[in-house]
Amino acid sequence: MEEWSLFTSHGLVLAAISRSVNKTTREIGDDVGITERRAHKIIVELEHTGYIKRTKVGNRNVYTINPGVRISSSLTDASIGDFLKLFGWHKTTEVKRMKIKVAAKKKEEAAGNKKEDTTGKK
Repeated sequence: MEEWSLFTSHGLVLAAISRSVNKTTREIGDDVGITERRAHKIIVELEHTGYIKRTKVGNRNVYTINPGVRISSSLTDASIGDFLKLFGWHKTTEVKRMKIKVAAKKKEEAAGNKKEDTTGKK
């Protein structure tokens, strides 16, 4: 029998992002079982539809999920947040993760600025 999945690659990529908002495209692809190139294309599509937002932090992307965006289907009025709850996602967890990442980035930048000040470089 042919192998199939109840969820599309788009749904699985979104679920993978919800589990860790700072994964690389390659890690997301590996989690879902698709190529890095395909994962990147899906991420761009999810961003264009408003399901996620990408923010560059250093040399990586950090994703923010927009849980209130409605799933584009005539069969349901559920939101992306409702869908992700099936995978154990909670908005409060997402907010906590983002706050931790922002604090870590600020600390890293502050440490970098102190290092520049001591070397006389700017």
